[in-house]
Amino acid sequence: MKNQTAPKSKDYFRSFYKGNKLLFVAVLLITPFLTAAYLSITVLIGQLLDIITDGTEAQLLKVSILILATIAAYFLLGILEGRLKARFIQKAVRNYRNFCYGKLTAKAISAFSKENTGRYLSVLTNDVTAIEDKYLANIFDVVFDLFLFVATLCLLMYYSPVLTVVSIVLCILPLVVAISMGGRMAVNEKAVSEQNEKFVGSLQDLLRGFSVIKSFKAESRVKTVFSSENEQLEDKKFSRRWYQRLMYVSASAASLFMQLGLFAVATFLALRGNITVGTVLIFANGANYLVSPIRELPQLFAGIKSAKALVVKMSEVAEENVRSDGLKIEGELNNEIALKDVSFGYGEDTILNGINLDLKKGGRYAIVGMSGSGKSTLLNLLMGANSDYTGSITIDGHELRDVNADSLYDVMSLIGQDVFCFNDTIKNNITMFGDFPENEVKTAAERAGLDKLISEKGYDYICGENGNGLSGGERQRISIARCLLKGTPVLLVDEATAALDAETAKSVNESILNLDDVTSVTVTHRLEESILKLYDEIFVLREGRIEEQGDFATLMQENGLFYSLYTLSNT
Repeated sequence: MKNQTAPKSKDYFRSFYKGNKLLFVAVLLITPFLTAAYLSITVLIGQLLDIITDGTEAQLLKVSILILATIAAYFLLGILEGRLKARFIQKAVRNYRNFCYGKLTAKAISAFSKENTGRYLSVLTNDVTAIEDKYLANIFDVVFDLFLFVATLCLLMYYSPVLTVVSIVLCILPLVVAISMGGRMAVNEKAVSEQNEKFVGSLQDLLRGFSVIKSFKAESRVKTVFSSENEQLEDKKFSRRWYQRLMYVSASAASLFMQLGLFAVATFLALRGNITVGTVLIFANGANYLVSPIRELPQLFAGIKSAKALVVKMSEVAEENVRSDGLKIEGELNNEIALKDVSFGYGEDTILNGINLDLKKGGRYAIVGMSGSGKSTLLNLLMGANSDYTGSITIDGHELRDVNADSLYDVMSLIGQDVFCFNDTIKNNITMFGDFPENEVKTAAERAGLDKLISEKGYDYICGENGNGLSGGERQRISIARCLLKGTPVLLVDEATAALDAETAKSVNESILNLDDVTSVTVTHRLEESILKLYDEIFVLREGRIEEQGDFATLMQENGLFYSLYTLSNT
């Protein structure tokens, strides 16, 4: 599994650096100079201490000026490095989110029907925050710590090779402690991420089902579910937080042992006259500069490792259920859509059974039947929502399972029962943020019956979250206008006029049925003679089978199921 996901995740890591390499390199180039300034201050302070015991005022003035100049240089370099680093992280996170979202939207409808969108919310919010803090920021901290460690060793070697060897020996304990404890950090981080997915998914369900919860007075029971998920998430976060602290304290204790040991040896050498008091100070500070990377690097590496695991996880989520290949077909229907012995169900529940249909180019078809007869499922199969059917569905002879999803959406559009509206303008909800000529947008809006809404509120009216500023009928009209504007050769209509008044529904249906060169397949419960007579053929479903088919007059003469449905609907 690891070998399969690694190549895929490389593209996700590369997204951090797309158009961002110069900033990354600039920060890295500043780091050695920043480290040099940092260590120079320690050396100069050590020289000040030596001047106290054996020096002149002229030397004091010279060293003081150098200290001020070095502090100024350190300040300026730090400001520049901080701004460049912040800009790099900003662009990296933006690139990564855009790349990930692009990957998710590349999935077909069938992928989303199989997955929990709570996972997507988690990986694009909480996981991205963790990646920002523990990967992108940590990269530069690791480089700085490595420079600081190596530069400090070189500095100490210059002043006293003996003390440098002692420093290296004393470094072993904190290094062992930090490395031995660092491996578990990635495990804890992944556990938090997975639990957060569950929490976000559960929260989505609870908020989406708010009206149901209230109507059944299930607040207390649902609160128990929420509390349980919340507690499990916080338990995982507690484990991660506690282990981080345990790791830090253990590494700090080992580091303190090293510092005290080095300081004791340095003091002993100073008493014997082998080094100056200023050198003791340099080694005391140098010990801290050695300890700090040793204490921090394992945590930084552990954070980077855990963040990398989240990037790999993102790549797995985005690549899951994706079929990027497939036959690309032209965005047109030349002959027909044919269903041959199509059956479909979930588990042991059969929804469609042995369906045979021939939908000719330019034909106008209606699908009617009792609730649960499989009407909507049939349309969803045509939209490629599931490929687990038996039999065959072909578009101009091409099996639907083999057709590239993007190509399929160039051929078919679906006007569904559930309408989603963005918290944006009416115009953007109609055009789906595309660029269309004004006259085409206006024509689509008129055909969908949006004239009154637009005359009252205008195209720039903000629809609200999921269209809560509109009525159900207005949202449905926007959905219809979208599909009319898109202009695909096949239009699937699933109870699209259910929320509309009879007059508007009739007008919309007539607009759809009068579209030239459009093959329309409409699931409807409105059995009105004036509309039904416009269909070339009507398919009557019962328990997943086609019970009857024919035009309106033929079906009425047969005096069968359709006749019963029509009579019942009009009494």
